[in-house]
Amino acid sequence: MAQKIFPGRFTADVGRSEVTVFLIGMRANRWWKMGRVAKVASAMPTMMQHLATHPEAGLLGSEQWFGRTTILLSYWESPEHLRRFAADRDSPHLGPWRKFMKEIAGSGDVGVWHETYQVPASGIEVVYSGMPLFGLAKATSHVPVGPGTNTAKQRMASSAASHPSR
Repeated sequence: MAQKIFPGRFTADVGRSEVTVFLIGMRANRWWKMGRVAKVASAMPTMMQHLATHPEAGLLGSEQWFGRTTILLSYWESPEHLRRFAADRDSPHLGPWRKFMKEIAGSGDVGVWHETYQVPASGIEVVYSGMPLFGLAKATSHVPVGPGTNTAKQRMASSAASHPSR
């Protein structure tokens, strides 16, 4: 599917004082055990579909890359939203996580990892040039670079002025 390319330079207006960035992924350590790898990988599309249909869960947007090590980059309203989703018995996360911990964790066949960052808007600077909607701008607001946001220093200062930390 072709994506619309936005010629020129764009940035993001996050519209909030902070953003929670969550990176999660898995690694096929033993590629010849593709059944186990597929079992772990198959849980993520269900989770993403659930999040897409439940905006109150707090996911703002995401990007995904596939390879031996997969990466899902996601943006959340807050760490609390992320933790609530992870612990919610009615969401499609807790069951697959418990199953992974019981059946696969520690075997060395598949590795999983995640990192969470709570980022104040005053610490965010982004620019996209000749890109489709992507990343934080896709998750929040995609705006053209213009007066006051032409340089990285200006974008960082603009972000700090628009959304001071609490």
